[in-house]
Amino acid sequence: MSRTRWRLGLSATALLVAAGTIPPSAHAEDVTDYAITVDPSARGATIDNTMYGVFFEDINRAADGGLYAELVQNRSFEYSTADNASYTPLTSWTVDGTARVVDDGGRLNERNRNYLDLGAGSSVTNAGYNTGVPVETGKKYDFSVWARAAAGTTLTVSLQDSGGTLATARKVDVSKNGWARYRTTLTATRTSNDGRLTVASSAAAALDMVSLFPRDTYRGEPNGLRKDLAEKVAALHPGFVRFPGGCLVNTGSMEDYSEASGHQRKRSYQWKDTVGPVETRATNSNFWGYNQSYGLGYYEYFRLAEDIGAMPLPVVPALVTGCGQNKAVADDALLKRHVQDTLDLIEFANGPASSTWGKVRARMGHPKPFHLTHIEVGNEENLPNEFFARFKEFRAAVQAKHPEIQVISNSGPDDSGTTFDTAWQLNRDAKVDMVDEHYYNSPQWFLQNNDRYDSYDRNGPKVFLGEYASQGNTFKNGLTEAAFMTGLERNADVVKLASYAPLFANEDYVQWRPDLIWFNNHASWNSANYEVQKLFMNNVGDRVVPSTATGTPSLLAPITGAVGLSTWATTAAYDDVRVTDADGRELLTDDFSSGASKWTHTGGGSWSVQDGQYVQTDVNAENTMVSAGDPSWHDYDLKVKATKKAGKEGFLVAFGVKDTGNYYWWNIGGWNNTQTAVEQAVDGGKSTLISKAGSVETGRAYDVDVKVRGRQVTLYLDGQEWGSFRDDKPAEPFRQVVTEDRRTGELIVKVVNAQDSAARTAVDLGRAKVASKARVTTLAAAPDAVNSETSTAVAPVRSTFDGVAGKFTYTFPANSVTFLRIRQR
Repeated sequence: MSRTRWRLGLSATALLVAAGTIPPSAHAEDVTDYAITVDPSARGATIDNTMYGVFFEDINRAADGGLYAELVQNRSFEYSTADNASYTPLTSWTVDGTARVVDDGGRLNERNRNYLDLGAGSSVTNAGYNTGVPVETGKKYDFSVWARAAAGTTLTVSLQDSGGTLATARKVDVSKNGWARYRTTLTATRTSNDGRLTVASSAAAALDMVSLFPRDTYRGEPNGLRKDLAEKVAALHPGFVRFPGGCLVNTGSMEDYSEASGHQRKRSYQWKDTVGPVETRATNSNFWGYNQSYGLGYYEYFRLAEDIGAMPLPVVPALVTGCGQNKAVADDALLKRHVQDTLDLIEFANGPASSTWGKVRARMGHPKPFHLTHIEVGNEENLPNEFFARFKEFRAAVQAKHPEIQVISNSGPDDSGTTFDTAWQLNRDAKVDMVDEHYYNSPQWFLQNNDRYDSYDRNGPKVFLGEYASQGNTFKNGLTEAAFMTGLERNADVVKLASYAPLFANEDYVQWRPDLIWFNNHASWNSANYEVQKLFMNNVGDRVVPSTATGTPSLLAPITGAVGLSTWATTAAYDDVRVTDADGRELLTDDFSSGASKWTHTGGGSWSVQDGQYVQTDVNAENTMVSAGDPSWHDYDLKVKATKKAGKEGFLVAFGVKDTGNYYWWNIGGWNNTQTAVEQAVDGGKSTLISKAGSVETGRAYDVDVKVRGRQVTLYLDGQEWGSFRDDKPAEPFRQVVTEDRRTGELIVKVVNAQDSAARTAVDLGRAKVASKARVTTLAAAPDAVNSETSTAVAPVRSTFDGVAGKFTYTFPANSVTFLRIRQR
């Protein structure tokens, strides 16, 4: 199919309605011709109504300061250096007068260790999250506190900002009868995002669990969820909610929070810590560097899933840590306790209100069961054999008592490699029901791997794609994810569940990018990726209608680029660099005897010539790239001597270097000196092409040799072939899938055009009898478009198209995702 140029307006394609107009492409005159052929009579895969869901992990302040509507930060004075080196028990509080945080026998209860001893005539003020406590004029805010005062006292509760009072202050009388909970309501008289909550006491008092909730929570529930954030999740209509993690599940101590274990403050997420009255829930550090109050706990997760009509999918620890910790807990008694905790979790979710844990659920306000059907054990364990030995213990116990529950395993933290292959083999051999895959790769990878699941065994374990994203929040990222999702749907008989990750990010507390929904203390906005997910999740269909499409004409040129040296959290020395072409002619040679003038420093770190070697000396610096040569080089050999001097990892030798965001590098001794891999960077996003376990020795000189021939690369370490790969998979920008919605009788033609030219497409619907008018939803924007609090560059546009027939032509805009819903007659 040849590429031709046309000057066609989009008005010939669709009649746009009042919802808006489709933005023109960057090069509106460029058109590429394609054909889509649909076979309605063929049988495609059935798509479950749980196909797409959401994954909630408390990262980026997703819970406290996010979905959990509590406005007071550190409400129980439990913040600790165990959470963050900068924390104290009074973080987020200021004191006027005298106050101290106490951990003694006068505490509220044994699982809530700290409380505030406030002096007579003193006050404490809380700064909330982000810029402060947000309030809106006329809205009500429910205050509560646990307090005791030997002689009784009167508390004065007020809200203010730098401009003055935000609500009429309230008086709360505290009796002499020990700890009790006291409540009052404040009504905002002004709107502010910078409020402060102050509690003053006329006499000496002890305070704990100082709380302020907006009355207007999601569905009006007490201890509830922030309304705008929960509504954004609900608007996706997810089929499931996976919770609570993530790295929260498989990191830290597996012990409980008790005197016997020393009240450990760096524990894995254990569900029993998070249910019951909030004042009895044990605090914990968060893997991502802050505190978890557990006000948002398992009961609240189950309620959220129920409220939005989604399947709950909890994840429990397998007693093998991951996320860089990578240790297996060898304690049979502790393993048995966690297995029993998992059985108890099923009883909490599904047991009658008369059962031990069903009674806990009922007392919390939900006597009816939550209808749990799936449970996942473990998350991204990098020790597949150790993990699987423990997984089998969990699965056997659950299947023996609850054969109706499906137990999900996982394949580690990457899309390929030794851990992935080992884990999958173990899962296949044991006939596991479903395996959770995770990967975060470049946009290029997602375009290249639309066919990933085409070759998976139809009779083997099903796939749960529990975490994936393309390393960015631009519309280009959303486009490439959309292209990949057409492959997920086409393979719906293998891929049963899929969820983008992470779900939330508070813009002032970010540990991970990209994220689906962004927010601060007063506003929230949808990422471009969210709009893609919402479009797919609201237009799934019941079955795949087999279809084919022509591809984009392209020629794969040889790998071209300069060469480079780099390090990551390591100091290293390089010497005797030599680059020759395929005929042995010298392109570059450098023994650094005359300095390093041939090299350009484009990364971090500190480079200098020392004793005839080129040395990077900053042990903390990451991606310290220096490069040399011509970006047009191809078909060459790169040889260099590399020596690790100190640090966490090994060294990085780069080839095919075009610029700072586009290159290949051989990462020797990466991932804390545990793996060696080749990574490709495209527009700054990296993906792994080949990976093996391996490490490097400090002080030893290694001979590194990279041979580039066309798109074939062969790598040698100390004269021995380490591995090879061929990077010749096209990054196809035009992808499609067709599904059928039996309820409406519509065919849903879903087309992704991830390129700067429009796609004029001949669509053949086979023998389907269809109405002439289609409902169209289009996402179209510049590839670098990003949504923000103040700008919505990526949003759906709804229109109608009157030219549908058994065969018709439709021009899909450049850089667009388009869904046509076509009614069958």
